[in-house]
Amino acid sequence: MTDQAAKRIAELIAPLRVPPATKVRLPGRYDPGYTAQLAGKRDGTELLQRGVTLLSEYQARLAAQDRHGLLVVLQGPDAAGKDGTIRHVMSGVNPQGVHVHSFKVPSAEELDHDYLWRFAQRLPGRGEIAIFNRSHYEDVLVVRVHPEHLDHQKLPAAAKAGDIWKRRYRAITDWERHLSDNGFHIVKLFLNLSKEEQRKRLLKRIDRPEKNWKFSAADLRERQSWDAYQTAYSDMLSNTSTEWSPWYVIPADHKWFARLASAAVIANALIEINPQFPTVDPSARRELLHAKATLEAEAPRDTGNAAARPVSARG
Repeated sequence: MTDQAAKRIAELIAPLRVPPATKVRLPGRYDPGYTAQLAGKRDGTELLQRGVTLLSEYQARLAAQDRHGLLVVLQGPDAAGKDGTIRHVMSGVNPQGVHVHSFKVPSAEELDHDYLWRFAQRLPGRGEIAIFNRSHYEDVLVVRVHPEHLDHQKLPAAAKAGDIWKRRYRAITDWERHLSDNGFHIVKLFLNLSKEEQRKRLLKRIDRPEKNWKFSAADLRERQSWDAYQTAYSDMLSNTSTEWSPWYVIPADHKWFARLASAAVIANALIEINPQFPTVDPSARRELLHAKATLEAEAPRDTGNAAARPVSARG
């Protein structure tokens, strides 16, 4: 990849990054309809395909080097396009090296542990990419908007006293710092959808039979808490965007741009990791050459040089 391409990616995502210690109030300067002055969906689709190719190349390097892991966190309102973003952005990568986890209502076993426990079970290994479709941030979003969920978490009274959300912000950023210090990079994407665009997308789920399965009455109930969620999102972005795990506010009113921007942020993270294919030492190289000579000597006599040396035959 050229330095110019890396620079273009960095320039595309720079306005989307939430600087640490910044007070965010959505929508504010984060316009859900922003498209970076790109001409339209056609240009965005072409750029996305380049981004997918780049992700595939860097994922192969990440797996081969086996030193770093990458965690991608996806948050956003209902109908923001989280599933579609995962499907399109990760379409070209090796599925063996990518794991997607969608977190639902916690189970009885999960509620018997601290709220970060279930997420720690699904972290990437070295050489892997893990995607959290919803994440540990649900515990400062849904639980904040619906504080009755705290009762299900079996917390002692002292744990609920004072500003529990400030303490959770601190616990989450400390946990992410620990992961970062151990070679696991974190990219956090907030899909920023406007209320009007959400209304249109929910109507499509009702009007189009093939999308009916996507609609839930719970989506409509959650929409009634739109303002409360916007406050919770804003405080989350303000308090948990750090140098080691920054938030990117992805404009989500145009799906094509949301996918392009998400791919660019993930690609930029891998560029910064800059994983490399391992090289072998001289002793291992001699063993490879010996193995090559042995295999070439085993070629049937009547197949000629092409069969004996398939790499050379392909040019």
